[in-house]
Amino acid sequence: MCVERYKVFLKQYKEWVAANRERLEGESYKFDQDYYPGRRKRGKDYKDDMLELPYIYPGQICRGKVITLHLHQGAFVDIGCVHDGWVPIKGNDWYWIRHHIKVGIHVFVEVLAKRDPYRFRFPIELRFLYPNIDHLIFNRFDFPPVFHRQEDTNPEQLWRECGRPPVPRKRPPVKMEDQSLLSDHPYVDRLWQLHVAEQMILDDEEAYPEKYMDQKFIEDTFFDEENSIQYTKAYYEKALLPMTILNTNLKELDLDAARVENQLNKKLKKEAEERGEAFQVSKLKRNREMDEYDLMHWRRSLEEREALVRDISCRKALGLPVEEPGRYDVNSAFWKHKYDPTNPLYRYDYWGEPKYSEKSRQQRITEDHNRSIVGNGTVWYEMSYEETIKQRMRREAQMKNMPKEAEDLEEGDDDEDDLDFDYSIFSNSSNSSADKPLVNGTESPRMSDEGLFEN
Repeated sequence: MCVERYKVFLKQYKEWVAANRERLEGESYKFDQDYYPGRRKRGKDYKDDMLELPYIYPGQICRGKVITLHLHQGAFVDIGCVHDGWVPIKGNDWYWIRHHIKVGIHVFVEVLAKRDPYRFRFPIELRFLYPNIDHLIFNRFDFPPVFHRQEDTNPEQLWRECGRPPVPRKRPPVKMEDQSLLSDHPYVDRLWQLHVAEQMILDDEEAYPEKYMDQKFIEDTFFDEENSIQYTKAYYEKALLPMTILNTNLKELDLDAARVENQLNKKLKKEAEERGEAFQVSKLKRNREMDEYDLMHWRRSLEEREALVRDISCRKALGLPVEEPGRYDVNSAFWKHKYDPTNPLYRYDYWGEPKYSEKSRQQRITEDHNRSIVGNGTVWYEMSYEETIKQRMRREAQMKNMPKEAEDLEEGDDDEDDLDFDYSIFSNSSNSSADKPLVNGTESPRMSDEGLFEN
């Protein structure tokens, strides 16, 4: 049964190779002009008995020959296929296997994966079976290398096709379903530009009517679309300010409709003045068009909001994740070099000690206080720790305000000593009573040194 199935597969495989060989070779010349290890063999390198990708499947064990070694990519093995197999090796792993793998030796390999040759640089991924050195390879590739074509304009789609997680982003402060609706259509700016140009021409036509007797100036006007925006500077009240000039194509203007509308508004204004009423100009044609585009944009934004809320409700009802896994993963490798004050990595300096901030100082005082009362359960502390800190700060302030006479007396006593010796080295600085707050006005009982060194 197996032999018959293999014969059927072999017959279909040969028919497929005969029908697609020229097409595959043409695509190889079209997309892969540069040589690199693992590229499809063509021309003189191609042989009739070479196997195509449909013959290779994951889990297949093949005998091959090492043809290329690359420091940052790995080893390439010829297994009789049009594409050389790729064994991913990089970094310091070559130190452990440098004596086992040489160019030209024969090896046994296992096919781990078969991928799209158009998208992935190395379509066949292998691992070594003999020599048995797979356990010596530690630095694995997170993802196989891919091609970035010119037509790949969407990196999100490229990563999704390659099986990679999405590009991590910062989580937005406001959720998509809670954001305000949009009502600013991008074409409104262009309509406003046309409206301003029409009104300027009408004002100039009223001032100089002989200039606009014929319409040849519109037909003869040259318009350069590439240089339609000019950035210059102009003086305004003795101050040089930047100025932007927007050149508009006169053929896009609807001067006839604007002229008729202007005449109608003048007529209505004159009739209102005859009646003794105040005339108020209603919205012009361009203003109504702008409102229509904004309303269209608002409706589209509302439909997108409703679709998003409906999708979130369905996902929650079915128990599916609301957002794409890994989309807002700020703990991934993408953000590992970004400064984050809440990260423990940035709370310590180079030597691993806490930085001298006010918060760390209070933490050190708290730890010192807690260390001083450990094991002393006979004392009942009624005072809170905050009150203790305040008491200590008051005591330090009193010590600073001591009269200078006492300090002079102490300095005089020190000068009388023949030996300039610091006796503080015999005491433990971490357990010194001067650095510890007095809790409820009491101290832990201590042993007296009297009578210890008499005999």
